[in-house]
Amino acid sequence: MSEFRLTQISDTHLGRRFPGLIANFHAVSEHIDANRPDLVINTGDVSFDGPTSRDDVEFAKSLHNALPGACRYIPGNHDIGDNPTAIGPAPKPPVAEAHRQQFCDIIGEDHWSFEAAGWRFIGLNTLVMNSGLAFEAEQFDWLSQEVSRVNGGPVALFVHKPLFLNLPDDPETPETSIRYVPQPARARLIEMFAHVDLRLIASGHVHQRRDFSYRHTRHVWAPSAGFKINDQRQDRIAIKETGLVEYRFQPDSFEVRHLRAAGQVDVDIEELLAQMGGEH
Repeated sequence: MSEFRLTQISDTHLGRRFPGLIANFHAVSEHIDANRPDLVINTGDVSFDGPTSRDDVEFAKSLHNALPGACRYIPGNHDIGDNPTAIGPAPKPPVAEAHRQQFCDIIGEDHWSFEAAGWRFIGLNTLVMNSGLAFEAEQFDWLSQEVSRVNGGPVALFVHKPLFLNLPDDPETPETSIRYVPQPARARLIEMFAHVDLRLIASGHVHQRRDFSYRHTRHVWAPSAGFKINDQRQDRIAIKETGLVEYRFQPDSFEVRHLRAAGQVDVDIEELLAQMGGEH
């Protein structure tokens, strides 16, 4: 395969009670149907609230099942719970093995690796990092084996949370500790990829579209496919809009295209909170 076409969607936050998010997903689905990529990857928060609603997870999977072609997934904090962090408040809810297993049972694998067009693609469950769950150590052991098989080719990493804002050793703050892969797991992860040709880290989570390079690695933050978070509730780092990202990988290069599907609208989080009523 000389070219591999991949579409990244993220933070779809699907649940039956949110018609605006469902409509945005249908717009994305129509775009994917028209363009027929080789693979669709959802980089987490597939469901609106997996830890408290199995139905959200099942509903989200049913909508993804209607997409043409293959899909892969990695979980977000809304799917399985959030990372413990060294500072800041305890996550609500914290990541739990039961919720991780529910994700795997309904959605699919929460970590994976494959080769296409001369590239190694790796997807990681970063929400278990710093958790102390048995799977955290198991995944690091698995990742060590996968990295050892790269053999000099380029690597693309897909995760839910960005690794950092600007620099690997950016300090964690109480306000932003849950936004990025937490320390010390972040440092361990970066070290594991230090001796391979890591060209791309693709993430979601922040609900902002961003694209920058640090050294030889390009960091692409996919926006939410579902909704945006206004500036009163979240500081503005980059572009706040709904959308998706398309990639074309060739044996020693790749292209990135940032876009919105026809019909996608910028649902604001306030609309969802109003629909939730007393839930939040």
